[in-house]
Amino acid sequence: MYKLMTLVDTVRIDPTLLGEDVRVNVKKALKYKLEGKVDKKIGCLVAVCDVEKIGEGHILYGDGAVYYDVTFKAIMFMPENQEVIEGEVLETVSFGVFVGLGPMDGLLHVSQITDEFMSYDSKNGRLVSKTGKKALGEGDRVRARIVAVSINERDPRESKIGMTMRQAALGKIQWIDEALERTGGKSKKKAAEQNVSKTAQDNS
Repeated sequence: MYKLMTLVDTVRIDPTLLGEDVRVNVKKALKYKLEGKVDKKIGCLVAVCDVEKIGEGHILYGDGAVYYDVTFKAIMFMPENQEVIEGEVLETVSFGVFVGLGPMDGLLHVSQITDEFMSYDSKNGRLVSKTGKKALGEGDRVRARIVAVSINERDPRESKIGMTMRQAALGKIQWIDEALERTGGKSKKKAAEQNVSKTAQDNS
């Protein structure tokens, strides 16, 4: 889940930058220091937005730089248990697929993809069902539910997000659309096409 949060931190402005626009340099310093960093409690800092307040600068003994206490807004990403999220398959391996969830990746274990048995097709780099009717590979878009979150602050790459698609209305987007069409519902693509068509008729 993405959140807009108000945060407070201290940044160091190098003495070579003194005399330039303080607000610009403070924002640059915040972006360099914090963007991409992960905090166990609030998640991954995606982007520094507005700098709201800059305190008075202070200098530490033996350091010519100026330190500012700063209040600013930032966009954070924090995956939450039971959250339903959509993403793109980035990599397929024998034990499942890695799904890009914005700034972080999640794992869909092969046992959590579908009720059907899935095996790894190394030639095509995909997971394929026993019947051959379902396949999942790089570039496919999926909708899944997060069932486990373990954030590693020291090395964000070691953070673990476990997901499942073995529930109603979850799965590869193509499978969901096909199931909706079979039951008389509308897929996202079909609904969008009908909306475009209706708009065109209304405007004619």
